[in-house]
Amino acid sequence: MNNKPLAIAALTLAIAALALEARAEVTFRNAVTGETLDFSFAKAGGDSEAFKKFKENGKNPYNGNKEITEGKGHSLYLSACSGCHGHEAEGKIGPGLADDYWTYPRATSDVGLFEILFGGAQGSMGPQYVNLNTDEMLQIMAWIRAVYKGDPAKADWLK
Repeated sequence: MNNKPLAIAALTLAIAALALEARAEVTFRNAVTGETLDFSFAKAGGDSEAFKKFKENGKNPYNGNKEITEGKGHSLYLSACSGCHGHEAEGKIGPGLADDYWTYPRATSDVGLFEILFGGAQGSMGPQYVNLNTDEMLQIMAWIRAVYKGDPAKADWLK
């Protein structure tokens, strides 16, 4: 009995499944409730190529981009975040963001930090999807990553 056609069919299905898995997007969850985040509520204008890549692989494409971190990322951080987190992310009303202590340990990954920015956290940190579009959030995150002074081994976004 020739099992070659069956083996070819099984291999084809396996390759198709891997291709679908590779294209699957990251699931983003609310940091408090665990519910899936609904991007339809997001402020308009954030569906950039960078955000599309981020949704696919969970890595912020702006990390390490000095043009972003020293420009718009820093400017956005100052206007949207510094009132609570300090001008240099040292902490004020809200926690510091430049060290390796995270109130929400998932924030050591880009996905986790985005989830907190988009959907908010406990306490005074409300969801920012009304104030910032998703691309602006990625730019702020890149600036926060650029000023990090903690242990690189604790920085999942560097791996």
